[in-house]
Amino acid sequence: MQVDAVLVLFCVWLVGAAGKMAQSRGHKLETYKQSRSRRETRMEGGGGHKSGSPIYKRSPDMTKSPMTKSEQLLRIDDHDFTMRPAFGGPPIPVGVDVQVESLDTISEVDMDFTMTLYLRHYWKDERLSFPSTNNQSMTFDSRLVKKIWVPDMFFVHSKRSFIHDTTTDNVMLRVYPDGNVLYSLRVTVTAMCNMDLSRFPLDTQTCSLEIESYAYTDDDLMLYWKKGNESLNTDDRISLSQFLIQKFHTTTKLAFYSSTGWYNRLYIHFTLRRHIFFFLLQTYFPATLMVMLSWVSFWIDRRAVPARVPLGITTVLTMSTIITGVNASMPRVSYIKAVDIYLWVSFVFVFLSVIEYAAVNYLSTVQERKERKLRERLPCTCGIGNPDEMMIDPQITGYGSMDVNTTGNYGMPENGGRQERILAQVALNDPQIASQVKPSRGYVNIWIDTHAIDKYSRVVFPGAYILFNIIYWSIYS
Repeated sequence: MQVDAVLVLFCVWLVGAAGKMAQSRGHKLETYKQSRSRRETRMEGGGGHKSGSPIYKRSPDMTKSPMTKSEQLLRIDDHDFTMRPAFGGPPIPVGVDVQVESLDTISEVDMDFTMTLYLRHYWKDERLSFPSTNNQSMTFDSRLVKKIWVPDMFFVHSKRSFIHDTTTDNVMLRVYPDGNVLYSLRVTVTAMCNMDLSRFPLDTQTCSLEIESYAYTDDDLMLYWKKGNESLNTDDRISLSQFLIQKFHTTTKLAFYSSTGWYNRLYIHFTLRRHIFFFLLQTYFPATLMVMLSWVSFWIDRRAVPARVPLGITTVLTMSTIITGVNASMPRVSYIKAVDIYLWVSFVFVFLSVIEYAAVNYLSTVQERKERKLRERLPCTCGIGNPDEMMIDPQITGYGSMDVNTTGNYGMPENGGRQERILAQVALNDPQIASQVKPSRGYVNIWIDTHAIDKYSRVVFPGAYILFNIIYWSIYS
């Protein structure tokens, strides 16, 4: 019994101690909450700042409120944005300006160019006006563009175009409280450029990028350059490998379609002048060197057939390769280009050098045949020893030793040619023999003419080619 009483008293004591501890923690928590509430009250009342503090509370702006949806603020659902602003009234003016980022490629084969630009539109749509206490604009991405009216611009004569989408669609829409709208997008477009290559590669080309509304005529939409020529801005770092960009300028015209009417069209013109140095190294200099190389054959002995024939054939084939390489990178136009004139004239000069040797070789062969026939008709000359040591009297033969040495040994064997020529000279001074072989006496003139063809070609060919270059560069440069 005593043990049970002791246990009961001990349990009662534990319960009392636990109650006192809980009451103490509750009192402390209530005290902490009361002190925190008092601090917050002092802060709201300005007790946390010193007297005269320059900190002011900023007035709230409805456009920046996280609780306000842009669609509700702009009243997107209250209007029909499938219709243009002020439908039924005067045409809506849409200003345009362009920032050219890069001019990527110019292709003569496809006759087009590729340009990357920032295209910006400016117009006013009172349906998008909204209240703002400090006239702050709102900026949106491409998601809102699909819900409102925007101008339907397109590029006339474009082959390919796309809006950049890295990392997101490169589209920006900025709306001002009074309803003014700025719509900007980054576009790369490949458009047609009609080139006149009659002076290629010494040409200057002018290409145009044309912008126009697809659906709205000039009765509904008035398209114009916002600041005239100042609406077109270019990057100073724009450069091309083959062209020098001379100038950019803008114009505005009206385009007429028989089935739909008149449309405003904006033009971006840019003038390009081709760099000539690349073509000088790759085309003109090699062609000129081939022509000069063909002239080397004029200084080679006409009897050296293995030397002169391969030289002529090599230059002809090289010129053919140069012409083929140039035409492979050019469009198949139906007119003659400036480079074609130069290359084909050079080819003609190379070809004529081969023909010149053919003529010299043929005349030399005819001469040998006539000399052979003359030798067969001569009397026996067994008593004549070495013709080089013969003392021929000029009064008898009419030829001196100087004539024999200067006219008889060019391009002939050292002994046989001189021997045949001296024998022919001796025989022709005999009246009886001369009367028998008189028709064959022209061989002397033939011999001199074949030698003179090479001699005259050394002067005529270079002189004619230099004259051609003077005329060519004075016309096309």
